[in-house]
Amino acid sequence: MALVGMKALLEQAQKERRGVGAFSVGNMEMIKGAVKAAEEMNTPVILQIAEVRLAHSPLHLMGPMMVQAAKEAKVDVAVHLDHGLTMETMRRALELGFTSVMYDGSACPFEENIRRTREAAELAKSFGATVEAELGLVGGSEDGGCGHGIRCTDPEDAFIFSRETGIDALAVAIGNAHGNYPVSPRLAFDVLDAIHQKLGGLPLVLHGGSGITDEDFRLAVSKGIVKINIATASFNCLTAKVEEYIRAEGAHNYFALNEAMEQGVYESAKRHIGVFNCGQKTEGE
Repeated sequence: MALVGMKALLEQAQKERRGVGAFSVGNMEMIKGAVKAAEEMNTPVILQIAEVRLAHSPLHLMGPMMVQAAKEAKVDVAVHLDHGLTMETMRRALELGFTSVMYDGSACPFEENIRRTREAAELAKSFGATVEAELGLVGGSEDGGCGHGIRCTDPEDAFIFSRETGIDALAVAIGNAHGNYPVSPRLAFDVLDAIHQKLGGLPLVLHGGSGITDEDFRLAVSKGIVKINIATASFNCLTAKVEEYIRAEGAHNYFALNEAMEQGVYESAKRHIGVFNCGQKTEGE
């Protein structure tokens, strides 16, 4: 239907008591696969890319593809810069038409995180865009390198942080981590409950979604999670489909390889959207 702001998309999801899949993409095939899944499920989604991924997927190439795909989609799609690290990169994304940015100052001291996030929020709002931030430490790392530990978000700090920064969504740490989990994580739902109660209607974000159980996804949505990030699962499914194609007998070609990559992301995104919808119907169904 349209390229939309992430704030409006999250608010609609809250009314419908469902979560929104935020699918990380790294090439054209991933964009096509995620949008195809969203259209088939008649469910709005978020296309996103993290700043650490830009070395492999340059913003000046990925950004226009993501924005154009959103504009031409049959469902509403927001385009988001995930884990923004610098004001320069966030500004470039906004200039390309991204409707949301995240500033990640979670590794900074509390007051510094507030100051930098406030600056990011002012920048985003000057473009009419949504801003997300993170408080606490989500484990692992976005680029698959050596990650840091997990520090759960403090509910009192979350209240002060959201009040002082003017953010539209907050990524929380409740035992979740980026990358592949050795075993399914044990999420601190008591902490999530407390944060949700303190922050009222502020949309909460779950990073490190790949590998969390379907039951925990649904429980998290019932306790205030609205945006759910999926990256590793998409990359893994794409790689598995490519490996399957390459192992198949007969001649191989680029075009079939292209289709295999798209199919892997499509299957992963479609399954996750079904889980995040929590049995709710979206508009038009």
